[in-house]
Amino acid sequence: MRGNLHGGANEAAMEFLSQFKTVEEADAELRKIFAAKKLIMGFGHRVYKNGDPRNEIIKGCSRKLSEQPVFGKPDLYAISAHIEKIMLDEKKMHANLDFFAASAYHQCGIPTAFFTPIFVISRTSGWAAHIIEQRSNNKLIRPSSNYIGPAPRPYVSIDQR
Repeated sequence: MRGNLHGGANEAAMEFLSQFKTVEEADAELRKIFAAKKLIMGFGHRVYKNGDPRNEIIKGCSRKLSEQPVFGKPDLYAISAHIEKIMLDEKKMHANLDFFAASAYHQCGIPTAFFTPIFVISRTSGWAAHIIEQRSNNKLIRPSSNYIGPAPRPYVSIDQR
């Protein structure tokens, strides 16, 4: 797990975002990138062609973090949201999980170099479970496997438990 295209897109997205102080600066640079036909990390996904369903969750977290009085960075969120809108409107590319994960992690005080290790840590138990299943059944499990476990249960908020 390394590199912009394999686990490190959130780091590349943060490096990209960190160069801007204003929405206007980001907009001007985006136009130059479009003209040069360069990639912007954190957009598009091999599986999620019509938008990454995880994006709305992490985007909401980034927005909420941006509203925090001490570590929140409302300008960072505004720049990110503007870039997302332009990318969708002009390039028809949806943000994936990595794009807003970058600003969310950053606002939590996590160093950019730790973004990919966090990505890996969060998936380790699932990867280990797949290995155990594959070895016990001598059958490869593909990422598009269908879940056959229990049906989703309703979420009960903490104050009602």
